[in-house]
Amino acid sequence: MKEAIYRDLAKYYDLIYHWKDYPKEANKIKNIIDKYKKSDWNLLLEIACGTWEHLKYFQNDFVCMWTDINQWILDVAKSKLKKIDFKKVDMVNFDLKKKFDVILCLFSSIGYIKTYKNLEKTLKNFAMHIKNGGVVIIEPWFTKDSYKPGKPHMKVYDGDDLKISRLTVSQQKDNLSIMDMHYLIAEKNKKVKHFVDRHEMGLFDVDQTLEFMKKYWFKAKFLKNGLMKSRWLFVWVKK
Repeated sequence: MKEAIYRDLAKYYDLIYHWKDYPKEANKIKNIIDKYKKSDWNLLLEIACGTWEHLKYFQNDFVCMWTDINQWILDVAKSKLKKIDFKKVDMVNFDLKKKFDVILCLFSSIGYIKTYKNLEKTLKNFAMHIKNGGVVIIEPWFTKDSYKPGKPHMKVYDGDDLKISRLTVSQQKDNLSIMDMHYLIAEKNKKVKHFVDRHEMGLFDVDQTLEFMKKYWFKAKFLKNGLMKSRWLFVWVKK
């Protein structure tokens, strides 16, 4: 019962998140890059790229590298663009032996590293891979203060031949949010399938995250107006 979305449900991923406005989010990210980036070139790395939906809007403006830790999700991305080399890496511990002008870590993927120890290691890794004047943009998960345990959530995809419903009640244990997402999937001429998909994510404090960022000679900003409602962004510029 662990992160079935990246295994059994990978082929449904884009339908489950059909409500995300990827073009609008990508345009906002480009505006942030234009405002803060001081390095001279446009080499972009996305950590936890998912199924490539954000990066399709960057490929004409940047030389891109795509990475994710989940092979099932990378397989979905590869099926969309077979000529691109996607790399399987763990954001906590990787070395691509090159530096980038932009690093993106979006859709709250940073939360999956769970602990402050891993958060510092991950940010140190990002610092190793960014050029002077380069910009890192991170879309974090909730903090302990903003997370609301006990609240029910529902998302629905309603196609003609495929229906998906996702229900969960948020839980919390110490610095972790815990969500057991229940999926019902009904496809034409098939039996209804049920999956339970557990997600455990770190609830990282804003001030502590900014302290880690500044530790590696970066100018760090916290933007309350993020890509999605009730979310925010960290923008991290290497001096």
